[in-house]
Amino acid sequence: MSDVAPMRVLVVNWLDRENPQAGGAEAHLHETFGRLAERGHEITLLASGWRGCDPRAELDGIDVHRTGARYTFSLAAPRYFGRRLRDRPFDVVVEDLNKVPLFTRYWTHAPVVALVHHLFGATAFQEASFPLAAATWLLERPIPFVFRSAPTIAVSASTREDLGRRGLDASRIEVIPNGIDLERYTPHPEGLRTPEPSLLFLGRLKKYKRVDLLLRAVALLASDGSDVTLRIGGSGDDRARLEKVAHELGVADRVSFHGFVKEEEKLDLFRTSWLHALTSPNEGWGISIMEASACGTPSIASDAPGLRESVVDGETGLLVPHGDVRTLANSIASLLEDDERRQAMGRMARSFAEQYSWDASADQMEAFLSRVVAGSALG
Repeated sequence: MSDVAPMRVLVVNWLDRENPQAGGAEAHLHETFGRLAERGHEITLLASGWRGCDPRAELDGIDVHRTGARYTFSLAAPRYFGRRLRDRPFDVVVEDLNKVPLFTRYWTHAPVVALVHHLFGATAFQEASFPLAAATWLLERPIPFVFRSAPTIAVSASTREDLGRRGLDASRIEVIPNGIDLERYTPHPEGLRTPEPSLLFLGRLKKYKRVDLLLRAVALLASDGSDVTLRIGGSGDDRARLEKVAHELGVADRVSFHGFVKEEEKLDLFRTSWLHALTSPNEGWGISIMEASACGTPSIASDAPGLRESVVDGETGLLVPHGDVRTLANSIASLLEDDERRQAMGRMARSFAEQYSWDASADQMEAFLSRVVAGSALG
């Protein structure tokens, strides 16, 4: 139990962790708010559903309500709230802004906190069809107006700076970094790695993640005579395109698609790969980078918002200009060919990861929400 007075918290997020499309934002949600539930707070989650799902569930002590689907949740959520949840005496509502806003302040009465991972902005056009990307971009435009006076949490300084550029007062935004499970994510107890040099991407296969840059880097490395394999863990609607690109580049035999990976396989991939890579143009926070770091595996990443905070360039991994495939390939090769440097980076990566934990994130979240509730009560 916590020393903080119990709070009744409604979290509104597009997905829960059982959704087939769940990713880092959902891991953050359940790791953080699941801990708050353990401490005696009443946590309710309103999220979208999917074909065949149960409309209600209890996950990590969180009471999960599912309504609508991926593209209809923004319409279904306020209706469901009005029918099923409006009469519940929530102390605070947390709107998880990892996609487009749901404008909860217009259909709830409790104080609303904005929790922001990252916003898509123009990168939406790299992932979706033009109409859908344009709709996402347009829906993000009112965020500064809607949330200008709302208590706001950003998961990284990069996200806070982005929100500041969009018109929010960055000085009023609190940064609460993601954590990781430091007891689970640890280096291999026997120090094992794959026999051949290996590079790992682990995450959702979405076009905006730019996994194709890693395929192109592997093709350059192959032409340079470097023997490296790319392990791709995760599922998503970009897999077919990536498989086609691998064949077109002539590196299909150097690439293994693992599909959706369960926790044990995920841990093994992080521990046994020589390097981890993430080449997105924008992330709220590099959760997979931190998980790799905790396993003693350094990362190569785009020098992009969110990622540049989870890689200490030259110490826990390397940052490269986003989209520069030649530099990406050279950076990968430089670490694959230098065992001593790579292993030293792995040790520093583990030390860096030890600064973060989900318990610390939950502590900060609990304290922040408690201040919001107390301020609301005084008001």
